[in-house]
Amino acid sequence: MDPTLAAVLGGCLGLVIGAVAVAASRFSERTFTTIPPPADPPTLPAGVGDVLAVLRSIAIVLDTSDAVVNNSASAVSYGLVRHGELVHTELRQLARQARRDGEIREVDLELSRGFGATTNAFMRARVAPLGAQHVLILAEDHTHAQRVEEVRRDFVANVSHELKTPVGGIALLAEAVLDARDDPEAVSRFAARIQVESTRLTRLVQEIVDLSRLQTADTLHEPELVEIPLVVAEAVDRVRVAAESRQITLEPVADERAFVFGDGDLLATAVANLVSNAVNYSEAGTRVAVAARRVGDTVEITVSDQGQGIPTPEQERIFERFYRVDAARSRSTGGTGLGLAIVKHVCATHGGDVSVWSEEGHGSTFTMRLPAASGRPAAHPDRHAVGTAQGDQQR
Repeated sequence: MDPTLAAVLGGCLGLVIGAVAVAASRFSERTFTTIPPPADPPTLPAGVGDVLAVLRSIAIVLDTSDAVVNNSASAVSYGLVRHGELVHTELRQLARQARRDGEIREVDLELSRGFGATTNAFMRARVAPLGAQHVLILAEDHTHAQRVEEVRRDFVANVSHELKTPVGGIALLAEAVLDARDDPEAVSRFAARIQVESTRLTRLVQEIVDLSRLQTADTLHEPELVEIPLVVAEAVDRVRVAAESRQITLEPVADERAFVFGDGDLLATAVANLVSNAVNYSEAGTRVAVAARRVGDTVEITVSDQGQGIPTPEQERIFERFYRVDAARSRSTGGTGLGLAIVKHVCATHGGDVSVWSEEGHGSTFTMRLPAASGRPAAHPDRHAVGTAQGDQQR
């Protein structure tokens, strides 16, 4: 082939290849520019964020991909939302159902709180479509209400069981009286037992009422300045007759600086319950010490006995309602199993607590700790009389 012709043909072929490459590049550029940009995520309807900010319920808004686009702070604190994701599968399934059929759903769920929590949360969740592309989840924590209901059921069951004993005993004794109506000595004996059971029943009912009132009222409505020396004196006076009948010496000692804000009658009942238990579980001829002192910002009231002591495994349960370490002895002394539960609730109502130290064979010491009042009460008209009575008893 002629070299000149070959050069011409090569140049033409190069021009053709170049034109094709330019055309392909321009076509590709036009194709690329026609691809639509990714769509922005759907925005929430106006005002939704402001409404969520003032809701008392836990609020979560999901988009079409179940991603969290808005939530209240409580949703995070309750463990429903973590790192911008809905944690619980149950809520996610409800959201998908609401998105699919557009129906509002309301269910009760028991959900894990996560982060090592040992208890679950009982939630009432309401799930509803929010616009065309969002789902709103509202949840309320009903854990406290659930716990209260469980306590109420247990309390009713315990009360029913405890009431059966004295009521059944009175019924049987009444039948025995009828059968022995011609035997005056037997009638007297059975009547005395009826009196004992009726007294125990009255005490049980009263303590049930007191405990129910304490559990219903978490705080004191009108706290007053209470002088603890007067509380100790009244508590000891309530138990004095029972102590003297068993030759047990009561030794009250009270710091004149010890005073708190609260209900004097409730505090006297709590201390009297501790003293009564100490008397009932002590041997004849021993001593029961009742001391009150101020330690910094705390008032401590201790009741110590020289009784048989409480086994270590039992010490964690003695503040439970109707729990008795020695059921037989409780029956003989008229114990209801509510005294220490009342003490615990009285302390909690006053912002304090109660604890126990005990060793078998070496007695027990119960300690009530209450926040001390910052002021000092005016002189009480009976203060001198109370102090003198305490001093006479100590002597």
